[in-house]
Amino acid sequence: MFGFLGRMLAGLWWAVDLLRRVVLTLVFLLVLALVLVFALRPGPSVPDGAALLLRPAGTLVERVRVDDPLGIIRAGGASVAQTSLPDMIEAVRAAREDKRIKALVIETDLLGEGGLSKLSELRDEILAFKSGGKPVYARGERYTQGQYFLASVADEVHLAPDGFVLLPGLARNVSYYKGALDALGVKVHVFRVGEYKSFAEPFTRTGMSDEDRASSVELLDALWKGMRERIASSRKLAPEVLNRYVDRYADVLEAADGDTARAARESGLVDALSQRDEWHDLLKARIGADGKDYRRIEADDYLAAVRAARPHEDAHVAVLVAQGSIVDGAADEDSVGGDSLAAQIRAAREDEHVKAVVLRVDSPGGSAWASEVIRRELELTRKAGKPVVASMSSVAASGGYWVAAGADEIWARPETLTGSIGVFAMFPEFSEPLNRVGITTDRVATGPLAGSLDPRRPLEPALAKAIQLGVEHSYRRFLEIVATARGKDIAAVDAIARGRVWTGEKAHRLGLVDQLGGLEGAIAAAAKRAQLEHYETIWPTGEINLRHLLLRRLMSAVGPVELGAASPLARLLAGVQAQAADLLRWNDPQHLYGHCLCDAP
Repeated sequence: MFGFLGRMLAGLWWAVDLLRRVVLTLVFLLVLALVLVFALRPGPSVPDGAALLLRPAGTLVERVRVDDPLGIIRAGGASVAQTSLPDMIEAVRAAREDKRIKALVIETDLLGEGGLSKLSELRDEILAFKSGGKPVYARGERYTQGQYFLASVADEVHLAPDGFVLLPGLARNVSYYKGALDALGVKVHVFRVGEYKSFAEPFTRTGMSDEDRASSVELLDALWKGMRERIASSRKLAPEVLNRYVDRYADVLEAADGDTARAARESGLVDALSQRDEWHDLLKARIGADGKDYRRIEADDYLAAVRAARPHEDAHVAVLVAQGSIVDGAADEDSVGGDSLAAQIRAAREDEHVKAVVLRVDSPGGSAWASEVIRRELELTRKAGKPVVASMSSVAASGGYWVAAGADEIWARPETLTGSIGVFAMFPEFSEPLNRVGITTDRVATGPLAGSLDPRRPLEPALAKAIQLGVEHSYRRFLEIVATARGKDIAAVDAIARGRVWTGEKAHRLGLVDQLGGLEGAIAAAAKRAQLEHYETIWPTGEINLRHLLLRRLMSAVGPVELGAASPLARLLAGVQAQAADLLRWNDPQHLYGHCLCDAP
């Protein structure tokens, strides 16, 4: 009887499992069909006489993070917004010569961090747009310093009647932990070469060293001077007027009876105060109406239309992005993996359609080992006859400069932070705080250094000497790489190295950078080196999980949805994800090129 009951239950379970698989398969095919329908539908059209609307959201980045859609769902829909700087620049550049676009509208309320060099690069492209005689309008509910820096380029700047313009200037605040570490009995051993290599100072000091303070003052003064001059020039303000607003804001605000919007208006920072409806009415009058609102097209839709109409070329310039800290091995979305980026460089080198490579660097550095892996692949690419140009974004320092040294030519923005040619290592020691609570450590070893890299034990003097010797060797290696790449002797490089950080403008004067300019200039330089008159710029994407890509496309296509972890859609997509893995084995990363199947970087 029990055997018959067991067979019956097994058969029932088999039927239920079969039904589950059939239902999930049908659901998956339905989702796939929906994605294909949305993917194949006609692209957006550009209305005649429209405004291009720039509404950057979140952080301006070189490459937008590819999030796991189901991870977003499990987090209740939370995802850090990012906007692609190259996309914004491409849209503005295309609109400059597009007769269908008659104006540019900038709305800054969603813009978060940007990095001064990124904002400046976008700002320069907007200035070029204005040079063609097309107007630019900007509005913000309130302006942070970065938002205002971007908006100030407009012909007409609006502010909400209850808003403000915040221009505090630039500062660098650093926390120092030596006092707390001393109280706990924790020792941090630092090994470095370069008196300006200040990364480890918070663990060994209670305040800035003289070298770090002098370097920071020089950097901030140079960046702020350029930022202030560009705002004053765009707004046609006398320097003393802008200086008074920045340096004596309390007095300016007192003169305006505490009204922050009025203070900004009377100081000439904005042209008008407008409510949202008044702003839209103004744009309808200036640009033209399209139904109930003004005629416009958003940057993403405009780019889709422009790219669809653009002819494809056989010759490619590949732009690879090194964004984030440089780490050994593979990368995640917030770092640069030495092996991952090296594989992308190698793939570009072996692609017969790729005639030149541009490496876009936005990295403060990291692993010297991984940096050398990347630099070597760039060197091999050059030896294979394909030019390599490095384009520095907001920061390309330390390991970021190490990899750039593998290029034929280095471009940087005047506001770029670069250099920091130096090496350091740190080792924490916790033996004293452990002893305080009665925890001791003993050992047996086959050699004097065996097991020495243990934070529970005091650092062996012989090991400390070995680490310092290794750091010094890495620094000499760094100097040799830079000296060879820049055609300088090692002593000359050492004089401008030693961990010192420079602006791109100063680095250009010192010979660490070849040209001042943005990404488009670097791409043009790479094409010129490859003797290309007609070419297509592509963005190799590296490893993309097609399952995630499919779900991202669906979520993008269907618009806002319920994203709670227990929602029907969450359960549905979880089932689709599992079924996709079973049916198509899309767990393995695929290497894809261009814009065809990936979010543009």
